Amino acid sequence: MTERSGAPAAARRLAPRLAARAATHDRDGSFPVDDFADLREAGLFGLMVPAELGGAGATFAGYAAVATELARGNGATALVFNMHASVTGALGAVTEELAEALGVPAEALAARRLLRAAADGAWYAVAMSERGAGARLSQLATVYEPVDGGWRIKGSKTFCSGAGHADGYLVAARSAADPSVVSQFLVPAGEGLTVEPTWDALGMRATASHDLHLDVTVGTDRLLGGVEGLALVVAQLMPHWLVASYAAVYVGVARASIDAAAEHLNTRNLAGLPAVRARLGRADAAVAAAELVVAEAARRVDDAPGDEETNRWVWRAKLLAGTTAAEVAASMLEAAGTSATRRGHPLERLYRDARCGSLHPATSDVCADWLGIAALGGDPDRDGSSPRW
Repeated sequence: MTERSGAPAAARRLAPRLAARAATHDRDGSFPVDDFADLREAGLFGLMVPAELGGAGATFAGYAAVATELARGNGATALVFNMHASVTGALGAVTEELAEALGVPAEALAARRLLRAAADGAWYAVAMSERGAGARLSQLATVYEPVDGGWRIKGSKTFCSGAGHADGYLVAARSAADPSVVSQFLVPAGEGLTVEPTWDALGMRATASHDLHLDVTVGTDRLLGGVEGLALVVAQLMPHWLVASYAAVYVGVARASIDAAAEHLNTRNLAGLPAVRARLGRADAAVAAAELVVAEAARRVDDAPGDEETNRWVWRAKLLAGTTAAEVAASMLEAAGTSATRRGHPLERLYRDARCGSLHPATSDVCADWLGIAALGGDPDRDGSSPRW
């Protein structure tokens, strides 16, 4: 499958199937196993894997197009897929040239072999956030230390989407010897990992974002980059995978809200009301604007990743996607009326899912603060109220 010819079209074809299962998984808080079987069958786990390793070699813009289509079917499924794309996208972006620039040893590129597994159907979750620290890498309590033949990692993670279902987990941890050093490991599922079923949330209920407890030893080759301390460097070079990748998902959720409202209004013979039509018109314009900002951010990521102006577009995309999704979903619920607030109605679920968009790191308030600092001529890294990572 190639990015141009297959991936977005495959996601578009899958969306109705994901949508048909979404209500049940939302109601039960159950993980959409069948959705992920469909993603595997469609070859989408290899989307961000370089072509020479068996994948589609998609650009960030290609990822954004796929994520948006999947989210029109089920935002929770798209959100978990986003985590997998973040892992494989970041790994795939570490070329020989970038490794040399970072001073990473050539053997570190051996970790890219994990991408072959993704191209063959394996998928990965992200275990970064922790209670009390959120996604701030510099504040993590999970620690690691060297042992014979590898590394021992011990700690607990929260909001781990896909916990208990993924083939492996991207785990961020701090060095026990030097807490200022933060590294990342790709930990395989299995012994040493325990899932605590804690996820019973307002929205995105089917993501299975449970707590993950780790007391595990992994081989030396599981240290990403082959060098300790690269996690913060990667966060600075590739903030799009920690921020803007969410934006594509919530643009899709916003568009799904309009789709669901239109179907409801036509079925109920309410489409003739001018006030209702005006709500849909404003929603359509707002989502189109957010789509354009996400597309521009993605284009800039592909052309100049980590560039100062690129990062500003990344923050804009995350901010606008989160706020637009929440505002559009709320307006569509009002347009549809009280009957659409019943449990199980697509608009009721989409309203709750959309509310989560502003809460993913960096939150809408944080993105707005960074953009405001930059607009005033300041440096968000230096002048923000807290460190980014």
